[in-house]
Amino acid sequence: MPSFFHKLAFILCLSLFIQACSLFSKDGDDDVYASWTVEEFITASKEELEEENFKKAIKVLEQLDSRYPFGAHAAQTQLDLTYAYYRNGDSEAALASADRFIKTHPRHPDVDYAYYLKALINFNRELGFVDRFVPSDTTQRDTVFTQRSYLNFEELLRRFPDSEYAPDVKQRLIYLKNSLARHELHIARFYMDREAYVAAANRTNYILEHYQGTPVVPYALEIQAKAYKILGLQELADESAEIYTYNYPEGPPYPEADKSDVVVVPFIWSLFAFDR
Repeated sequence: MPSFFHKLAFILCLSLFIQACSLFSKDGDDDVYASWTVEEFITASKEELEEENFKKAIKVLEQLDSRYPFGAHAAQTQLDLTYAYYRNGDSEAALASADRFIKTHPRHPDVDYAYYLKALINFNRELGFVDRFVPSDTTQRDTVFTQRSYLNFEELLRRFPDSEYAPDVKQRLIYLKNSLARHELHIARFYMDREAYVAAANRTNYILEHYQGTPVVPYALEIQAKAYKILGLQELADESAEIYTYNYPEGPPYPEADKSDVVVVPFIWSLFAFDR
């Protein structure tokens, strides 16, 4: 028994020692910046950002923001910090920082950049860990970040139609709308494969109502006509077929997806339900 208590005491002492070292290290980091001026912080943060040392840039910018929260540099510091968080992969911190800037500086001439960063953060969050190494069709999975990004970009364009980011935003909105439409088409096919024909028809109706002009529309009409026919709703099936023939007499004018969208080893993807 005494040996047990000796071991327990040793572990507790070691834990306290490590914790003390950690605190000492943090205090040491703070001491490094104790005598820095605003200009030194600004110069150092710019250098770290230019060299893409984002972790270091975050440390310097956080110190600048906490030590000198007011002044002409404050707004730019918050913007730079948001960008550094974003590039460092700290999505939640970047979003919080962008929201803070928007609330604190709603009339700042660069507030559109904060909205733009916010949208970009969600735009890039649709890529998971696997997608960075294995090409895959992201529209087969949850689209929560795609939807948020679309709404973010849409808000930016509504609030700042003349923003310098507007041309890029418009292109991204087209891409996102096409991605959301393809996601709905995957769901419609999922229902067809499981003989849930009413659900499939309803899903194609949703596509035709909300995603007109996207490449998936003719494919949705094909599924709709087939679902109605199986359900015995011949009149509706004929109507869908007529719309398809009238608008696409030579078939779909565009492929459903860009050729760069690749699903690697589809049967494995399906086996593990990665597309659910």
